Amino acid sequence: MTIELILIGKTDSKEIASLMELYVRRVNHYCRFAVTTLPDVRNTRSLTERQQRTAEGEAILRQLRDGDYVVLLDERGEEMRSVEFAAWLQKRLNSGLRRLVLVIGGPYGFSEEVYGRADGRLSLSRMTFSHQIVRAIFAEQIYRAFTILHNEPYHHE
Repeated sequence: MTIELILIGKTDSKEIASLMELYVRRVNHYCRFAVTTLPDVRNTRSLTERQQRTAEGEAILRQLRDGDYVVLLDERGEEMRSVEFAAWLQKRLNSGLRRLVLVIGGPYGFSEEVYGRADGRLSLSRMTFSHQIVRAIFAEQIYRAFTILHNEPYHHE
């Protein structure tokens, strides 16, 4: 299975970008893990939040294929402990999926079309994080899940 992480907009911080590179390398030890960064929508000052979500949504939908299992990182998504997320991931690995697509949207969330295409939603916390820092936090959680599944001494309970 391939895990694809789709992001809106480049990572502005070189420290966050460095963390992302670290966890991408680590996760690739367990499965193919790719990150696709979609360009920021241009001229956002002249767009409403809805128009920006729609433009980002169109870009996201163009990346999806038939058969993809699509999960959005969303504040209204399901919250899990790391061990529960690992079990959730294992279920997807065992299901025969070819591609698990995880999506971190822009600052205003997702369009209705993207919500309609999604197979699930996850939330990292009830707290709000910038969509920049969430990238590194979520990549680390994917890595942590694989270490839990392989009984490696990274996660401590």
